[in-house]
This record gives sequence, C-alpha cells and structure tokens, in this order.
Amino acid sequence: MDSSGWDARYASTSGLVWSAEPNRFVVESTAGIAPGAALDLAAGEGRNAVWLAERGWRVTAVDFSSVAVEWGRELAGQRGVGVEWRVADVTAYRPVPGSYDLVLISYLHLPAADLARVLDSARRALRPGGTLVVVGHDLANLTGGTGGPQDPKILLTPETVVDGLAGLHIQRAETARRPVPSTDGGTVDALDTVVVATRPAD
Repeated sequence: MDSSGWDARYASTSGLVWSAEPNRFVVESTAGIAPGAALDLAAGEGRNAVWLAERGWRVTAVDFSSVAVEWGRELAGQRGVGVEWRVADVTAYRPVPGSYDLVLISYLHLPAADLARVLDSARRALRPGGTLVVVGHDLANLTGGTGGPQDPKILLTPETVVDGLAGLHIQRAETARRPVPSTDGGTVDALDTVVVATRPAD
C-alpha cells in the first residue's frame, strides 16, 4: 500500500487504527537501555515513539503517511511529550550516520530489496554501542499464526533481517509468539520476527 492508501486508511477512523500502547517486543528489547537519541522508522501513529519519549528518549519518528503523523502528534500532545515528526518514505530516507542510540523498525513490510536498503540505513544510523530493534510479522505466521499481511514476499524471517545487519552484534533473532484477542474471548498467537542487534563500541 502506498502513502495515499495509508492516508485513506488512517483518515477513515475517528481514532487510532492501532493501539496506543507500545509493542510488547519493543518494551522487552529496550528495557535497561539508558535513554538517548532514538529513531522510529515507519512509526505509523507513533505508539512506540510516544512511549519512548515518555521514558526520556529524544525521538525522531518518520512515516510516509501525513495523516498518521498528525495522529502521532495528537497522541504525543495528549501524553505531554515531545517527538520530532517527519513525513518521509523510509525507503528513501537517509538518517545521518552515527546519530542514534536506538533505531526501531516495527511492522514495516517491504519487498526484499527495499527492506535491505532500510536495514542498511538503520544500521549506519547507530552510534557505537547503539541498539537496533526490528519487529514484524514472520513468514511462519501464514500457516502457524493469525493476522498480518498474507503476501509471503513481504513477510520477515530472523535470517533475512540478520543478513541485512552486517557488522552488528546480534543479541536476539527469533520467531516469537504474540498473543492477540480471539473472537471467543480467549487469545490466539501471532508469530513475529524479533531481532535485536548492537553496533560494537569503537
């Protein structure tokens, strides 16, 4: 879906399309990291960016949907935090190398070549000792999980993400289960790729 498609989707509701709460794997993966400068690529409505800002991070949030960014600004205002918002296509966006202590890519699904470019920019954006967190719908979710995109060409695996992170130290790379509410009042599992990597200190 292009930016106009996402603009229409975000504009079609009177509230957030996604939850205002941060992703559980983002919370897990950033626990214990001292706040610094953070970059949230494909930030959507900003749920993770705002959560990080509430914990003292200086956050730059980038998304190609201007409507999503406006929702993000509203959410940040409601929570009383500041986030630097930028409307840009992350496949072309080039952050300044060595500028961030944390880079987050959450549920960004792209063809392989586009994803590789984003991962390359993300790893270059890290400062020495910085952390990159990548979370997204796993390829195995098609047959073993629920929800998410149904196109295998844009789904993630830990291996494909790690392949794009040359020079980083891989701390975590796995297919993880994420419980989501089911129609019967219980939960079912979605399967997500979760990769956490750090740039070695110089």
